[in-house]
Amino acid sequence: MNKRWAVRDKPGNEDVIKLAGELNIDPVLSALLINRGISTFDDAKYFFRPDLRHLHDPFLMEDMEKAVERIEKAIANNEKILIYGDYDVDGTTAVALVYSFFKKHHDQIAYYIPDRYREGYGISTDGIDYAGENGFSLVIALDCGIKSVEKIAYANAKNVDFIICDHHLAGNELPEAVAVLDPKRSDCHYPYKELSGCGIGFKLVQAYAEKNDIPFDEVVCYLDLVVISIASDIVHITGENRVLAYFGLQKMNSDPCIGIKALMGVAGRTGEYTIANVVFLLGPRINAAGRIDDAKHAVELLISCNETEASEKSALINMHNTERKGHDMTITDEALGMIDGDELMIRRKSTVVFNENWHKGVIGIVASRLTEKYYRPTIVLTRSNGHIAGSARSVHGFDLYEALYECRDLLIQFGGHKYAAGLTLLQENIGAFSDRFEEVVSATITDEQLVQEIRIEGDLELKQIDARFFRVLNQFAPFGPGNMAPTFLSRNVKVAGYAGLAGEQHLKMAVMQEGSPLFDCIAFGQGEFLYEVNAGKPFDICYTIEENVWRDKRSIQLNVKGIRF
Repeated sequence: MNKRWAVRDKPGNEDVIKLAGELNIDPVLSALLINRGISTFDDAKYFFRPDLRHLHDPFLMEDMEKAVERIEKAIANNEKILIYGDYDVDGTTAVALVYSFFKKHHDQIAYYIPDRYREGYGISTDGIDYAGENGFSLVIALDCGIKSVEKIAYANAKNVDFIICDHHLAGNELPEAVAVLDPKRSDCHYPYKELSGCGIGFKLVQAYAEKNDIPFDEVVCYLDLVVISIASDIVHITGENRVLAYFGLQKMNSDPCIGIKALMGVAGRTGEYTIANVVFLLGPRINAAGRIDDAKHAVELLISCNETEASEKSALINMHNTERKGHDMTITDEALGMIDGDELMIRRKSTVVFNENWHKGVIGIVASRLTEKYYRPTIVLTRSNGHIAGSARSVHGFDLYEALYECRDLLIQFGGHKYAAGLTLLQENIGAFSDRFEEVVSATITDEQLVQEIRIEGDLELKQIDARFFRVLNQFAPFGPGNMAPTFLSRNVKVAGYAGLAGEQHLKMAVMQEGSPLFDCIAFGQGEFLYEVNAGKPFDICYTIEENVWRDKRSIQLNVKGIRF
């Protein structure tokens, strides 16, 4: 797939040189800082030296005082408390964190995860009925609930109080809960708006501990759960999230909780975990529990205090993940066959595919894979609970939610955000919906949005990359949305010796510029360039810089994202 190279505008040279001098770093690195809004020595110190003292006062969040007081009342009166959370990684880690903390201080506590297929996302009528019928007078809802106005009214009628801890955008009306914790509330002045659902749960626990003189160590011990939620829910790794992620990774790599340690064991990685490792190795395994069987298995693993039990649960979840990958590969292959075999579908600017036998738990993953392949807005549909359910994914810059809104008369319901959404419709409307969606996309998407973009921070001479440069660059981590690992551009490089293939598709080579040392490179999925790079012509590369470890030897490696002659 052709990709568009987009080089970021350089900040003012005077500012770059000034900051580089103050910090004694390469101007390329000071430009990176300025592009991240860091323009002074003090800002850089705050960025490069995360500190738990940088966490905000949890009571700055609207309704936090009300939430803590209601929990204190429940504990004092020995009320039954139910911890309720979504079935994805963010929800299950949030439930595990809040349940584990309050379990130490209150016996009358349990948790509830809605069934992905029977109850769907968010607070369900079944969940409220369960609370009422089992004597739970307080429910703490995590990673959901901000738009559950009718459901909370139903709960109030049953004398079931709710504390909502959510991080999604609120609607025009807030639910009538005892407390609604959400930094994205229009009336909430909390300084940081991008916390994960588990992050909101952490702030609730932090507030309760602070008010009740519980040592902070009893709170920060759950940061390995928080970093899994931050990584897997793809929230910004800036500000407070960056502090939580930094110390969460430290906890995970030095002293993970029993359940996470068991999960890391089945994931098979032996080195230190980064955000990317969490995203690709741990997140999918936790998610697989709810996709294939029951998300309660994930919570049981994450709250486990017994190594034998944790080992059994991690093995079960790993088995579910293997099954999930099987469904994923089969459905992806079938969907690719449908598209490649249909000339009309190939020419379209959107993709809508349907098979009533596809597993609903993996259609979102398949939609992502099809979007990567064809780079256009994509919807994958299957049958579920008597209707047709779909998962949708978009491309950079295109508002998927708005496109679905234009098709709303053909849908039973839909929800989500700019880049990912879910929908339900009647089977007889699939054809009309597919055509309408294509009309809307064709009328609103630009040609540029249909070409994947590589965002490049700027030019870099290979001779600038030395041990000190790499050491400072590593201090920009943890990387993620809002602070992505920088991609650099080096021009007129040549292969030193001969390039070769790793597997059938991946290009391995060593490159150099005039006056530079050699740098080993890996270019995943770019084996088609083998003949050209070996022909001796100079070419440009864009790449990230990483450490390669092979047989205990460490070296700097360039991960090549694009090659251009």
